[in-house]
Amino acid sequence: MTRQLLERVRELLLLAGRDIDEPAARAVVGAALRRLDEPLRVAIAGKVKAGKSTLLNAMVGEELAPTDAGECTKIVTWYRDGPAYRVVVHLTGGPAEQRPFRRQSGAIRVDLGHPAERVDRLDVEVPSRRLREHTLIDTPGLASISAEVSVRTLAHLGADDEHRAQADAVVYLLRHMHSTDIRFLEAFRGDDLARGSPINAVGVLSRADEVGGCRLDAMTTAATVAARYQADERLRRLCPIVVPVAGLLGAAGATLREEDFRTLQLLAGVPGPDLVAMLLTADRFVAPRADVTATGPAREQVLDRLGLFGVRLGVQLIREGAVSSADGLARELTVRSGLDRLQAILAAQFLGRREVLKARSALTTLDDLLRGHRYDAAGDLAARAEEIRAGAHEFVEIRLLHLLSSGRLPGTPDRLDEMRRLLGGGGAEPAIRLGQPPDAPADLLLAEAGAALRRWRRIAEHPLSVHEMRAAARATVRTCEGILTGLRAPRPGQV
Repeated sequence: MTRQLLERVRELLLLAGRDIDEPAARAVVGAALRRLDEPLRVAIAGKVKAGKSTLLNAMVGEELAPTDAGECTKIVTWYRDGPAYRVVVHLTGGPAEQRPFRRQSGAIRVDLGHPAERVDRLDVEVPSRRLREHTLIDTPGLASISAEVSVRTLAHLGADDEHRAQADAVVYLLRHMHSTDIRFLEAFRGDDLARGSPINAVGVLSRADEVGGCRLDAMTTAATVAARYQADERLRRLCPIVVPVAGLLGAAGATLREEDFRTLQLLAGVPGPDLVAMLLTADRFVAPRADVTATGPAREQVLDRLGLFGVRLGVQLIREGAVSSADGLARELTVRSGLDRLQAILAAQFLGRREVLKARSALTTLDDLLRGHRYDAAGDLAARAEEIRAGAHEFVEIRLLHLLSSGRLPGTPDRLDEMRRLLGGGGAEPAIRLGQPPDAPADLLLAEAGAALRRWRRIAEHPLSVHEMRAAARATVRTCEGILTGLRAPRPGQV
């Protein structure tokens, strides 16, 4: 059904491109059409020093984004898959120029050739399997000392009511939940259907190891804090999932070097009392010591790459014999960083419903174009867009998920949780919707879908069900029918 939705939106944009004769408007429609065939655009946003660039490097698996306070951190930067490394500078109100760059400690340093204030965005192309399904957009920090820098992010994400959103979804980094975070998510969500859903936002409790004081149980502490944030009513209606991630640990796991592992091995051989004293603080860890084989520069490097929590964890894993190679340690660091869980959530929440998110972005672009402009075809195009919204069950599901997240649907917790799951609140795949493991056999999924259909039909038809629940139950019935139809459809290669 999502493919049909995307094609209906495509047909509408083609019609708009034909019926609107203003060149600038037609260019906007053309860009929206091309966007339908591009990878999903996922922005990484948050306050200053929340760890956005570090998280991006961890997600890509390569040290690309500078993590210092350099000039490029003030510029919105797109990282997309490409045949070769290439950087293009897009000037505000001007042309796009390919610019030279260099790699410094892995990070891409661009010779802008212009003042940063004149640059609208950077396009960085990287040969990367991880960027084939989604383009990642690194944004300047919100609540920056420079108001102009914050405005760049708000404008690029369409959170200031004056610009079209360039991202289909957002990963929002929180450290300590602040009113600034709530205001941004409210602005990004918007008030209309095209933006009015929490389904396109995932929260990350960033630098999670620091939340727990870099102790070995830091991620457990961070998980408790993330769960408390996720339960907060203000945040839940805007961003229903919050996952703790230690971005530096995830980046280290993705890029761990043999020399880093050897340094940690040497440290693991230090006698227990001496090692405990060394690992108390970062200053003690890098202080000159004649009795430690790992040199001061080597310790500084591993501390810079893994952080104090990563060093403590890596040394413990080696001492306990849990890992014996750089590859094994890299895998453990990635898992313990929370990055794997975040990637799984993004796959379920974003990539699993990429067609819906892209269709919604395209309709938003058309809405913004038609609003306030007197095109001859504006009324007909607006009516057709509304018809698509009203008739697409995917948008009905999104509306209901928003009502569920905001606590505006009556019902028992178990019933509402099942409705949320069936509607795709945890992911769009049939097994996830039905509460089954990904490798569940087809006959089990069919049985579960049939049972869910019968259960929700009874709720929809029950005379004592309140009106709001009956309407939501009817939509859930349609979802169950769609799941059954998809499960019964022959797979490629089947007769």
